[in-house]
Amino acid sequence: MKFNTGQKKVSNYNYTLQLFWRDLYGRGGRSVYSEQRFGQVKPEWMNAEHIFPMAWVVNSLKCKDRKSCRRHSSLFKFIESDLHNIYPARRDLNMARGRYGFGEISDDIERRWLKFDFKIDDKRKLVEPPHVNKGEVARAMFYIVDAYGLKLFEKQATLLRQWNEQDPPSEEERRRNNKIEELQETRNYFIDNFEVIDDIWQDNLI
Repeated sequence: MKFNTGQKKVSNYNYTLQLFWRDLYGRGGRSVYSEQRFGQVKPEWMNAEHIFPMAWVVNSLKCKDRKSCRRHSSLFKFIESDLHNIYPARRDLNMARGRYGFGEISDDIERRWLKFDFKIDDKRKLVEPPHVNKGEVARAMFYIVDAYGLKLFEKQATLLRQWNEQDPPSEEERRRNNKIEELQETRNYFIDNFEVIDDIWQDNLI
């Protein structure tokens, strides 16, 4: 299933952020990389994280930079504004992750954030989120790749498939999916059909 921009309301990232904090997380929630709870008032240490990095999208669309993509690519604006790819995260963990991919990281790697179930391997340029959110991360990645015709390396995709199987959608993930449908008229169909991922998106591998 490929995304049709005619179905979607939002292509303005600033407006998306308003919807994100006011409507999607207006009653609070949890940060995706540190599993910290927050309430109705957004903490200063929190920001919005794109699970599929915008730097990867910029490269895929062959833009000079993010600003150039915003000016010249309507597709980029839809991708950047898609709530299915945006999660609350600690600013420091968001910055540390940057454009790194996801991976399984040995406990031997020096841990910078010992109190969080978050690992980072700067040498291999990989991060590992908390186990309870690995499925969510995988399904957000799959959605963006499939909906917008983007690509993933097969090694990355194989790991994300495993995470999807090991961590099925939670009640909170389904609530979020339902709310996003109200806000932008699209669903993450990988949440609704998480058992059949392999049948949906083989064409998106490189």
